Amino acid sequence: MAESTTIFIWEGVDKKGVRVKGETSATSENLAKAELRRQGINPLKIRKKPKPLFGAKKKITPKDVAVFLRQMSTMMSAGVPLVQAFEIVGRGHENPSMQELIIRIKSDVEGGSTFASALRRHPLQFDDLVVNLVSAGEQSGALETLLNRIATYKEKTESLKAKIKKAMFYPAAVIVVAFIVTAILLIFVVPQFQDLFRGFGADLPVFTRFVIGISEFFQAYWWAVFGGIALAGVAFTQARKRSPGFRRQLDLLSLRIPVVGELLRKAAIARFARTLATMFSAGVPLVEAMQSVAGATGNALYYEATMRMRDETAGGTQLQQAMRDTNVFPNMVVQMVAIGEESGSLDEMLGKVADFYEEEVDNMVDALSSLMEPMIMAFLGIVVGGLVIAMYLPIFQLGSVV
Repeated sequence: MAESTTIFIWEGVDKKGVRVKGETSATSENLAKAELRRQGINPLKIRKKPKPLFGAKKKITPKDVAVFLRQMSTMMSAGVPLVQAFEIVGRGHENPSMQELIIRIKSDVEGGSTFASALRRHPLQFDDLVVNLVSAGEQSGALETLLNRIATYKEKTESLKAKIKKAMFYPAAVIVVAFIVTAILLIFVVPQFQDLFRGFGADLPVFTRFVIGISEFFQAYWWAVFGGIALAGVAFTQARKRSPGFRRQLDLLSLRIPVVGELLRKAAIARFARTLATMFSAGVPLVEAMQSVAGATGNALYYEATMRMRDETAGGTQLQQAMRDTNVFPNMVVQMVAIGEESGSLDEMLGKVADFYEEEVDNMVDALSSLMEPMIMAFLGIVVGGLVIAMYLPIFQLGSVV
């Protein structure tokens, strides 16, 4: 079994007598010193990098990966050697976990691995699409160009994901807040009115009795309600993660939701076009690219459609015809692909399709946010206002009798 590497912090003197310091990864302190001497550095101090308190590590996000790829592209375009670029980018990154990852990749490359194979050892951060594109760039001798395209692809993809999350987060957050406020009113406020109503000696309105009944249920079984919601959330998350059938049905159902379904559909088309344009421009064969493109769409319907297209194009069918046969792509997209195939500029046409649909998603998110604000305010008003009215109805009736 391979030994695990450790990050060491070192200080030393280079060949010119200049005091330098940095970080390196090795399986032992002696090997770290040997590696530094091989680089012409005489190590004066070396120690293990301390772990964060309580073992907490900052998570590496897709944004961190996109920034890393963009910086590597910039460095290599400026003529900085690959290993030196790792050193510069690693030192400048704000996320310690990402710094550690970059140092590991640098050590692998220094040990004789290719950039692509070094990335392949970290599948959680670098998927097959990124690894395949880097490999294509290394083989063609245009790594800096491919890194630029990959960085652009990752930035566009993350921007699109952020827009979708923005559209979904606001109403979800308001619903959660509304539920918590309602629960507090039912558990703590309504019982105070209930004690007051006992001295009235008259029948309470039906609406008030209904709210009191809900309040009594919450007081008795609040633990079951909150526990059931938490359990349902965990079960839903696990089912979505572990069950392809459940995930497929959920994806299909989400596309039928009014407004939201259209937003998700356009986002899937944008991801499809952006991914295929990036891979095709990198020289990856169309049939080979389709597997990565299918996974990047983020929706089961478009995944299955893309895999059918892969099978048809492998049999000699044109991409435009294969897209038309799936019946999931708008006619405009099919026509743009047809123009690209006829003119030999498929990657350019797909890039324009991606730009168009990304802008459409942006506009829909803004429109949806504007539409949701009054609807959410009305929802909150009905829920909270209804509880208040239910509690004050008996008081109003008593006042009219007096």
